[in-house]
Amino acid sequence: MEDLLQASVSSAARATETGYSEDVSRQIVDICGDSGISLVASLPDDWIGQTIARFEQDNRFTHIPVNREESALALCSGAFLSGTGAMALMGASGLMTLVYAITKINYTYEIPIFILVTQRGSLDDGAKFHVSNGLYFDDVVKSIDLPCTVIESREELPKIAEAYHHAKKISRPTIAVLPKKLLLGKV
Repeated sequence: MEDLLQASVSSAARATETGYSEDVSRQIVDICGDSGISLVASLPDDWIGQTIARFEQDNRFTHIPVNREESALALCSGAFLSGTGAMALMGASGLMTLVYAITKINYTYEIPIFILVTQRGSLDDGAKFHVSNGLYFDDVVKSIDLPCTVIESREELPKIAEAYHHAKKISRPTIAVLPKKLLLGKV
C-alpha cells in the first residue's frame, strides 16, 4: 500500500495528465502558506487532485485527508481554537452537507473556518451527477449568509488570502470557490 506522499505524487501525475494546471496549484498552495495557513484537511476531488498533492508534499503544511466533510470542519475549527491557521478543501457537494454543522457550531460559537471549494455542477463540469450542485449551490450559500468569493482568474487568486483573513475578522466561516477553467489554467 502506498504511503500518503507516494499517493500524492501519483495523484498529481494523474491530474497533470488530465489537464489540471501545476502552476495554478502551486500558486494556490503558496498563497495559503503565505497567509498563515498551516493545516489543510481535504476530501478527494479530481479537480483539485494536483492541489491536494502539493499540500501533502509541502513541508509548510500538515495535510490531513479525511473521509467526511464534518471531520474537515471539526479539525479546522479545533485548529482555530488552538491558534493554528487552517483550511478545509472540498467539492461543492461536500460544502452543502455541512449546512447544519456550520450554522449550529461555527455560527453559534463564532468559530471562523475557511473552506476552499470546487465549483462542481458548473456548465463546464462533465459529470452529470454534479448537476444538482450547480442548481442549488448559490441558493444554499445565500440562504445561510455564508460569505463567498468566486476566484475567476489567476489574477484573483490572492482573494484566497483575503477570504481566509476575512473569516477570522468576522468570526464566521467564509468560502472561496474554484471554477474548473481556473484549475485547468485557462483563465
